[in-house]
Amino acid sequence: QVQLVESGGGLVKPGGSLRLSCTDSVLTLEEYAVAWFRQAPGKEREGVACIDFSADGTRYAASVKGRFTISRDKANNAVTLQMNGLQSEDAGVYYCATDQLKLCSTKYGFWGQGTQVTVSS
Repeated sequence: QVQLVESGGGLVKPGGSLRLSCTDSVLTLEEYAVAWFRQAPGKEREGVACIDFSADGTRYAASVKGRFTISRDKANNAVTLQMNGLQSEDAGVYYCATDQLKLCSTKYGFWGQGTQVTVSS
């Protein structure tokens, strides 16, 4: 059974950085598209970044492009999200997702439990 687990969330000051990690004990994540989403209280879940096997390889929301980087940590069967220049608007619960497909999408069948990111001075 797919079991995605996120880690790396925490409290960071504005302008600070965090690196999130998404792992799975069953799937070989390097074979599939994997996406990061986030959700702030009272708001809809929104896509943040995705890594897949398209020509571009990665995709980012306009609000995070240039600050966030998604990459594969194949040695640890993980997909990471390096977040730099964090602002209050970036706060929320971050989730990783996959659907055992090769390309990024907008809907996924498998989700992790989420990891909290708090940005506060």
